[in-house]
This record gives sequence, C-alpha cells and structure tokens, in this order.
Amino acid sequence: QVQIAESGGDLVQPGGSLRLSCVTSGSFSRFVGLTWYRQPPGHQRSMVAQLTAEGEQRYSDDVKGRFAISRDDSTGTGYLQMNDLKPEDTAMYVCNVAVIGHDLMYDQSWGRGTQVTVAS
Repeated sequence: QVQIAESGGDLVQPGGSLRLSCVTSGSFSRFVGLTWYRQPPGHQRSMVAQLTAEGEQRYSDDVKGRFAISRDDSTGTGYLQMNDLKPEDTAMYVCNVAVIGHDLMYDQSWGRGTQVTVAS
C-alpha cells in the first residue's frame, strides 16, 4: 500500500505563492493518478487539481491559470504550485494517489493534509 505525506503549507499573504509536495512511499505496479483536494473550514472537501498517468490535467474553475499540478516520475513526488493566492484559497490541502497494486487491484491512498492560510 502507498503511504502519503504532504508538506509545504504555510501562512502567506494574498498574491503570494506556495508549492505543496505529496511524497509517496511504498511499492505498487503502476501509477494511475494524483489528485489534490482542499477543505476550507466548515465546508466539504472538493477537487482542486488532477493529473492522470497519461499526463492529462484537470483543474477546478476557481484555480485555473493560478495552480499547476505535476509529478516527478523518478521520485514519485507530486506537486501543486499555487500562484496569486487569495484568501478564499485558505484550506487544508489533501493529496490522493491512485495506483494499481502488485495484486493488480486498484487502490487509493490519502494523506493527512497540509494547511494553507492566505491572509494579510
């Protein structure tokens, strides 16, 4: 099973940038996809950005043009580059990784999240 650890969250001023990391450990047969979610206080979790194994990227409308998702295939580390941050981007950001295990079964793993706070 894959284990995930996110990092990079911080307090940043509006207009600032952060890069979140999603470090994966564990063994699997094939990477399927990487998705970043976020959950603001008092709200439900929602998808922010998604990257498939084929390289296709998807973004929620409110982050298009500001956020960029990527993955280093050599290390298996996923990233979320966030630019021009706004107070409404404040949330717990959580990484999800989907893989095909050595048993050829589809599996998903979640991290614990990293807090991003955008405030003056």
